[in-house]
Amino acid sequence: MAILAAFMVPHPPMIVPQVGRGSETQIQKTIDAYTKVAEEIAKLRPETILISSPHATMYADYFHISPGIEARGSFSGFGAPAVSFTETYDAELVGRIEILAQETDFPAGTLGQRDRTLDHGTMVPLYFIRQKYDNFKIVRIGLSGLPLTEHYAFGQLIQQAVHATGRRVVYVASGDLSHKLQEYGPYGFTPEGPQYDARIMDVCARGAFGELFDFKEHFCDKAAECGHRSFVIMAGVLDGLRVEARQLSHEDVTGVGYGICTFHVQEPEHMAEDRRFLTHYLRERQTVLQKQQEAADVYVKLARKSLEHYMIHRQKLSVAEGLADLSNPYVSADAAEQDALHALQTTQAGAFVSIHEHGRLRGCIGTILPTTDCVAEEIIQNAISASTRDPRFAPITAEELPWLEIHVDVLGAPERIASAGQLDVKRYGVIVTSGVKRGLLLPDLDGVDTVEQQLSIAMQKGGIRPGDPIELERFEVIRHV
Repeated sequence: MAILAAFMVPHPPMIVPQVGRGSETQIQKTIDAYTKVAEEIAKLRPETILISSPHATMYADYFHISPGIEARGSFSGFGAPAVSFTETYDAELVGRIEILAQETDFPAGTLGQRDRTLDHGTMVPLYFIRQKYDNFKIVRIGLSGLPLTEHYAFGQLIQQAVHATGRRVVYVASGDLSHKLQEYGPYGFTPEGPQYDARIMDVCARGAFGELFDFKEHFCDKAAECGHRSFVIMAGVLDGLRVEARQLSHEDVTGVGYGICTFHVQEPEHMAEDRRFLTHYLRERQTVLQKQQEAADVYVKLARKSLEHYMIHRQKLSVAEGLADLSNPYVSADAAEQDALHALQTTQAGAFVSIHEHGRLRGCIGTILPTTDCVAEEIIQNAISASTRDPRFAPITAEELPWLEIHVDVLGAPERIASAGQLDVKRYGVIVTSGVKRGLLLPDLDGVDTVEQQLSIAMQKGGIRPGDPIELERFEVIRHV
């Protein structure tokens, strides 16, 4: 037996009595459940405990695993320096994970350590575990800004490494739930807060890990959760394994959600195909995306054709090539499609091409005003730029093509406005100008619900500081999907 169990736990420093100084009693149910987790781990007697923490070293496009032989940490930053830890790393298991990552070109390893000190997301679980059991090494794992699918895949890779070494391990997914559950809480309240907590506790109590992919990024952001990616890595570690799932506790009295669930592996020698959640998700997602591509209008089909042509040939598609055969070659194009094809060749306008992969933005670049002779040319060049030149992301690779969702926004002429009162986040995009600096944000974006948010993001994109003199323009778009 290699993977024995996994545990979903929170990490509030106040739960440590020397930090809480009595305030920890308000989350006594969480304390009792944590003690139960520690007792269960002690009974399993693992050789190694793997802990994923949102407060370990984190990169946008890389999973960091803490290197070295040992690490130390304490709660001195929370007023309790006497509560300290010296932990030994399982260097062999870390090395095996890193070798597998290198062999499969997976973005994970020990490069780029910024702080050797143990973080509180790691130390809070250790505080409870060490009271019941102490004969183990650890592996400390950071999260990333990559899609949830990559977090699950990282868990699968960890599972392979565990089996290769033959270690007896348990996995601890450290992470708080929503930070916006109560008005009096440190981050206030949003409706998405309790919605997130209810959904995540239901999913984990049932061990229905495939539903973890259904949590959209903007929903998680509004809920201000910190543990979701940690839980998804845990699900990947348990890929193909039947588990006995059990909810021990959930509390929200501080305005932050603390949830504890346990997952004990059943019949570890038998792999269950119905528990291979990433495989099933990708299969279903491929079917959905195929239908979307078939139903897409000619603007989106042109953008995709431009992107794919550039990926394969490293050359820009000509307008004539791009528009050829866009309509069904066996059925005459209807009047609306003929009009669209005509407009692509005869009108000028700015256009943005937005690319998403597994629910996350993968690239978005466009032009505010027309820079070419026609919209078709605008789309062709901006599809290439969005996929290869967006400075926020690495260039898209050919392997990603089947998973891309593409939208095209054709911009109307910008209109100068006197104040933000003339904006509407659903109807109008905004251009904010301050001297030579300019920032733009499209309308009707997930997670952007107020004019204040819209202006703030546009200013950030343009490098415009609060208080700088600004001029505002608004524009409408025609969105093609």
